[in-house]
Amino acid sequence: MKQVAKSVAAALAFVALGAQGVAQAQEFPGSRPVSAVVPFAAGGPTDKVARELAMVMSKHLGATMVIENLGGAGGTIGAKKVFQSKNDGHTVLIHHIGMSTAPALYRNLGFDPLKDFEYIGEIADVPMVLVGNKNLPPNTFRDLLPYIKANASKMSLANAGIGSASHLCGLLFMSGIQTEMTTVPYKGTAPALTDLMGGQVNLMCDQTTNLAGQLKAGSLKPYATMQSRRVEAFKDIPTAAEQGLPNIEVKIWHAMYAPKGTPKPVIDKLSAALQKAVTDPGFRAKMAELGAEAVPAQRATPDSLRTFLASEINKWTPVIQKAGVYAD
Repeated sequence: MKQVAKSVAAALAFVALGAQGVAQAQEFPGSRPVSAVVPFAAGGPTDKVARELAMVMSKHLGATMVIENLGGAGGTIGAKKVFQSKNDGHTVLIHHIGMSTAPALYRNLGFDPLKDFEYIGEIADVPMVLVGNKNLPPNTFRDLLPYIKANASKMSLANAGIGSASHLCGLLFMSGIQTEMTTVPYKGTAPALTDLMGGQVNLMCDQTTNLAGQLKAGSLKPYATMQSRRVEAFKDIPTAAEQGLPNIEVKIWHAMYAPKGTPKPVIDKLSAALQKAVTDPGFRAKMAELGAEAVPAQRATPDSLRTFLASEINKWTPVIQKAGVYAD
């Protein structure tokens, strides 16, 4: 009899929680703004994507989405804040590929990307381009590969810091060509590009959102886009696959998360607004200007992001472990 009573009590509690979730969803977002935490500095590539999204998504959500920049530790400080936030839908996280590389880069991360968040959906992809300083002898990617192998001990590969997009791309590139170069970490993209253009380092692999100005000005040698098809904004740059290296695919993807336990009806509302935003012509045009690409609506869903994040963690963990680098 006691067991039956416990079962009934548990069932009633479950129904009450469900009713509470429905009530929250009906009220959400109400008159309160939604804080979108970007775990990087204002003006950076992820911040640019987030601000364009916030303007469009606010219209479809029926509430203002406010960007909150909280940088540091490769994006983990901002992610941790969202993980610890109230799960009412009014705090979300807009993060990039770093969500999938943090478990391998940080030995004491403090959260599990696969267990400690609710998924809302993917947002946009930013392609990566391998570039070199203008004094580097090879003019094509096909010529560059044998040149690297012949001069590996003298070759340098810049990045914007351990765990940065340029660092990750560089690791995968070296793994793909099975050749190690001297990696030179900088405190940000700007000083890395300055030294690259000045000839102090040879190569760098980074996002089109960071390289667009230099590529358009012709101040760097573009060798290849690190994806299976050409970038719409830079159609004259061939892909690595076209030039004999088909197994390297690096894109800096962006996605949205909420604290664990955010009610499903609230997540559904956020995801529905996200799906409308990524298919908005104005948003897609803004992404194209940045050399980025908004995802199709079917990728702006919780299920799609859940599956994709797991696959990315499986992809990057062995690459980072092989390199033996840690960000903490």
